[in-house]
Amino acid sequence: MSATATTIDTGKSVWDGGQPPLKASYGKLMMWFFLLSDAFTFSALLITYGMIRFAHPAYSGTVEGFTFSQEYWPIPEKVFEAVPFLHGISLPLVFVGIMTFILIMSSVTMVLAVEAGHRMDKKSVEKWMLWTIIGGLTFLGCQAWEWSHFITGTGGGGASLSWNEYGPPDFAALFFFITGFHGTHVFSGVLLNFLIYYNTITGVYERRGHYEMVEKVGLYWHFVDLVWVFVFTFFYLV
Repeated sequence: MSATATTIDTGKSVWDGGQPPLKASYGKLMMWFFLLSDAFTFSALLITYGMIRFAHPAYSGTVEGFTFSQEYWPIPEKVFEAVPFLHGISLPLVFVGIMTFILIMSSVTMVLAVEAGHRMDKKSVEKWMLWTIIGGLTFLGCQAWEWSHFITGTGGGGASLSWNEYGPPDFAALFFFITGFHGTHVFSGVLLNFLIYYNTITGVYERRGHYEMVEKVGLYWHFVDLVWVFVFTFFYLV
């Protein structure tokens, strides 16, 4: 058997580089590896939440106000029913639904930015990246309000990593940790999006002749949005 490496049409050895795996560049491949490892982390956190959640009985009696037994797992519709500027009105899951819609729409604008980059349309990339940044900042602002409302509470006790007026302390601890971990990802994504926006304005990608960085950061942003769908399902619907 010949020890000579297999060659391609150009005469270069396949071991000499220039053969992108799965037709993906090195940068995109590394981004996929990072997202895969991050997916394992979020999966572990959500599985932990699910196991602790179902170790507690669900409250099935008549709920009066926000008084929950420490034995029963809180009902999401009774915990997350407040909306800014509409104090005293019970609107279960409306506000978190708005948050979810904002984040999903920011994913749509990111798709449009990537598509514009493929067309080398600098102005459109600027426009859609700006909207993506605004969407991310709006989501973070909404999450900050939700956290402050949850900490303040309605019965005077509120919730923290060690105390929860709504039910078992584990509920609040997992809520703050997992949503905070996701919020950190969103914040990092906003910073990356701003960097891409700045580079686009200054013509960095025009000089490079491609907008691949927009696509790579877009992969991260879509991942963050997808993770939120699972966080939303576990915390607010189950």
